[in-house]
Amino acid sequence: MTTYTARPVDPAALAELRAVDDAGRPCVPYTATEGGSPLRCCLRPCAAGERIALVSYAPLRRWAAETGAAPGAYDEQGPVFIHAEECAGPAEDPRAYPFDRPGALRTLRRYDSAGRIVGGRLLAIPARATEGFDEAFAEAFADPVVELVHVRAVEYGCFQFEVRRA
Repeated sequence: MTTYTARPVDPAALAELRAVDDAGRPCVPYTATEGGSPLRCCLRPCAAGERIALVSYAPLRRWAAETGAAPGAYDEQGPVFIHAEECAGPAEDPRAYPFDRPGALRTLRRYDSAGRIVGGRLLAIPARATEGFDEAFAEAFADPVVELVHVRAVEYGCFQFEVRRA
């Protein structure tokens, strides 16, 4: 069982992204011909035949709007896959972190209350993925200035999910 909670994109943000993304472009849904694209709305890979969209998402900007933080130049946006229509979100009782393929490389980027990067680390997902993520998050949150951690894929730099200080 995971110790920390992987947060999907917030439903209110998803509603906005399904109209216009964080780069100001209209959402363009399509039917996935292959499965596997990581859906940030429900934290699972898509299946062939599902209606999805690739949108630009600015997770730190949206967090800063909630908290009053001012991330300045650390505010960035990038591509994420979402369901084209509202979905049920993640499973109620996740047994592992999403997108946890052993051997995959992830960057765990740490942010302070102002939204500035205060460190990070590279994680090669181990065979015991849940334990590997738990250890990396415990290390991150051992620093009292860390407020949240963004997990990104190294290969494309894509935002995977967020974990906040409990």
